[in-house]
Amino acid sequence: MKKIILSITAIATILIAACNSSDSKTKSAESVQDSTLSKSSAQAKTEEVAQTVNHDGKKIADAATILARKQVPVLCYHQIRDWTAKDSKSAKDYIIPVQTFKEHIKMLADSGYHSIQPDQYYNYLAYGDALPAKPVMLTFDDTDYDQFEVGNKELKKYGFKGVYFIMTVSIGKNGKYRYMSKADIKELSDEGNTIGSHTYDHQNVKKLVGDDWTKQIDKPTKVLEDITGKKIDHFAYPFGLWNKEAIPELKKRGFRDAYILSTSRDEKDPLFTIRRIIASGYWSARTLHNSMKNSF
Repeated sequence: MKKIILSITAIATILIAACNSSDSKTKSAESVQDSTLSKSSAQAKTEEVAQTVNHDGKKIADAATILARKQVPVLCYHQIRDWTAKDSKSAKDYIIPVQTFKEHIKMLADSGYHSIQPDQYYNYLAYGDALPAKPVMLTFDDTDYDQFEVGNKELKKYGFKGVYFIMTVSIGKNGKYRYMSKADIKELSDEGNTIGSHTYDHQNVKKLVGDDWTKQIDKPTKVLEDITGKKIDHFAYPFGLWNKEAIPELKKRGFRDAYILSTSRDEKDPLFTIRRIIASGYWSARTLHNSMKNSF
């Protein structure tokens, strides 16, 4: 009988030891899992903080604050030349006659506007930095030579600076249309204008996949940095078209912001959906002024 009792006791002792061992392993596993979750949370928090602090350590305002700040009129010009019989009705929205362009710029100067650069606008939106009275941004897309020969010269008359979003496939080309050379782009940059990226050959970023990002963004940006000797921080979407998937790709490549056209800004990433309006070739200076007031 005593042997039976001792056997039972021994078995119970073994079972208790096994349970304690199992419980210890479970607690250990739970501890590891908790530690892993803690690390994941910490990493996620670090990434979140990194998105709200720029490379200078300054805290970027949240999206709601940025969206609440009054927008600055940002004008987008393309070709600056007189219309021809071959120009279609729709094309004339993007082709502004020389005299009309001159009237636009004179109106802005006479109305007391001050041109600003993308860094100024970024600092205003992200940090609340002050802007000059009646700010306006003058942007030019696609590398056309008339932007350098006519546009830049006209801006200089009034002490204005421009922003030139360059499509690198066209640099130095002369054919049906003439495009800016590397020397022209360098001169614009050296004079205090901003050079921005506009892809290699005007591809819709919504369609970019895989190696397309290297061809359309990485290589053209490097070309522009080699020409100007400066980091390229600003991007304009071809056709003004964008999607949410493009924004992290641009962020990874070090862009500070990106410009769309007149559609709505993204509620999460307003710095990568800054609005512009096309300054139509049909618009008189007065129509432009009214459009600026109504659009911004």
